[in-house]
Amino acid sequence: MDRGYVVMKNALSWLRTPMAAAVVLLLAKLYLTRTVVFGNADADRMLLAGLPSVLGAVMFLELLVKKRRFAAYLTLNLVCTAIFFAVIMYHKYYGVIVTWRALAQVGQVFQVRASVVSLTDPYYLLIFTDIVLMAALYYAYEPFRRWLLRPPALPKTAAASALAVCAAVGVFHMVSNAHIYNEIKKAEKMDILNYELYEMFVAMKPAAAADSLVTREEVMSVKGLEPIPVSERRLWGAASGRNVIVVQLESLQNFLIGLEVDGQEVTPVLNGLAREHFYFPRVYQQIGQGNTSDTEFVVHTSLYIPPDGAASQKYGGKQLSSFPKVLKAHGYESMTFHTNDLAFWNRDQLYPALGIDHMYDDDFFGEEDLIAFGASDEVLYRKTVKELEKFHREGRRFYASVISMSAHHPYHLPEKKRRIRLPERFEGTLVGNYLVSQNYADYALGQFIEQLKQKGIWDNSLIIIYGDHFGLPINSMDEIDYELMESMTGKQYDYPMMLNVPLLIVAPGITHGEVLTQIGGNVDFMPTMANLLGVSLDNVVHFGQDLLNAGGNLLPQRYYLPTGSFLSDEVLFIPGEGVDDATLIPLGDSADVGTPVQWKDEFDRAIRLLELSDQYVAGLPER
Repeated sequence: MDRGYVVMKNALSWLRTPMAAAVVLLLAKLYLTRTVVFGNADADRMLLAGLPSVLGAVMFLELLVKKRRFAAYLTLNLVCTAIFFAVIMYHKYYGVIVTWRALAQVGQVFQVRASVVSLTDPYYLLIFTDIVLMAALYYAYEPFRRWLLRPPALPKTAAASALAVCAAVGVFHMVSNAHIYNEIKKAEKMDILNYELYEMFVAMKPAAAADSLVTREEVMSVKGLEPIPVSERRLWGAASGRNVIVVQLESLQNFLIGLEVDGQEVTPVLNGLAREHFYFPRVYQQIGQGNTSDTEFVVHTSLYIPPDGAASQKYGGKQLSSFPKVLKAHGYESMTFHTNDLAFWNRDQLYPALGIDHMYDDDFFGEEDLIAFGASDEVLYRKTVKELEKFHREGRRFYASVISMSAHHPYHLPEKKRRIRLPERFEGTLVGNYLVSQNYADYALGQFIEQLKQKGIWDNSLIIIYGDHFGLPINSMDEIDYELMESMTGKQYDYPMMLNVPLLIVAPGITHGEVLTQIGGNVDFMPTMANLLGVSLDNVVHFGQDLLNAGGNLLPQRYYLPTGSFLSDEVLFIPGEGVDDATLIPLGDSADVGTPVQWKDEFDRAIRLLELSDQYVAGLPER
């Protein structure tokens, strides 16, 4: 009885210590994070995985720190809180669980601070309240300071034993859930802190041996493609010798094409191009953490994004195979026009790796008429045309990549640039601001087209126009935004609609009004352009296919959806813990797409394609 009393007394004594307070506070924050990210906290999972991870962190601190314990506890609280906050914010935009790898992008945050601030709901910041309060009490309230500095109630041996048990439980949850394909489900099962540790351990594993012998034939075999003789290819070489202008429109989603709000066309210029030239309504983004810069990488290389990080950061040091390099052998000079600093997203490394000859950034465009991250689209296009005209007059054939930026999230378009007046229900909403920004970007594009025509460039060019990635993140929209989307489009806003971007191919005198329903992705732009120009890619490893000739497609996804997701002609496949519990979202007219197991072959081939791309780039020489 006396022994039981002592145990009870010690237990109650421990509950009154800073250690116990730290555990309670961190568990409360973990509960909030799980609720926001996973939709529910899952009390059982909190007890089985969350409590041991939090308790283990506290026990580790108790064993490690002898002096300045308040500073140590405050630091632990701050680190864990920062992790939870980052998980919430990252999931809100990207829809994935942030890991330590995202630290490589910290330098980009300042550039996109307006977007970050717009995504931050004020109540999320309350997660830091206790840290500020404790710091204030520590310096202003003597009894609180004495309480924080009291000796620990647990002996070192007890703390060490507790740490060992917590570590064993954490390892168990990591190992038993490592097989899960879906990273969000993996983090939910492992628990967030365990998942973050797991990702660090995975990064320590030796990289797979590079294989520079990946061939186009192997890629075609995995994709299930057969070579098409030149004589049988539609429009092979139809645009041979023409200049190429690639226009990448910021955040342009496909639902905008043909959209009217109260009788007003949101994108009248693009609508006209879609009626008069080739329009591909079933094209999907294939980007990663680098967003816009990832699109540039995929479009110019027909390779997939890296497993983690932005392509410009991971692959900027490689001697990449690329379309600019292919065209150089055919007498083309390549150039890129971007109103921001080239250092943004490591473009100063990516562009040389792609073999681009001339690079124009904010030094060229200046600070005239600033919107978002640089000069307005009107300035971008006006100054770009002047430069293209020089090449045109001198008879120098060019491949020009033009990056629009004015319609960038969070869509804070200056009042003087607003050209469309939406109904009152759109005022102050994400969807309303998005429509206004895209309407302006469409107007500026129209000015660009007119200037190209005036300078005699339009008729002798092949122009590729497409959206770089989504503009309305599913996880960032509120109920009003969803209602507005459904009322405008007549459909529920879902992942297929979010990932769907338009592609228009304009070659005056060659293209005509035609809607091509072939499914495609960013990797397919390069071979499609090559076909129209009559340029062979037989000796270039690439993962796309000519959208004018090849039927069927398999589009792997490894970001914004769990790794291993893919789109085919019929379905968007999102893996669960495995294949059996995958989610199938129909893309065609038929709602019956079978069972997940029936798509296992496509899933395996999608994974293999990603592996082949990784192996190929790993085998390329350094610059």
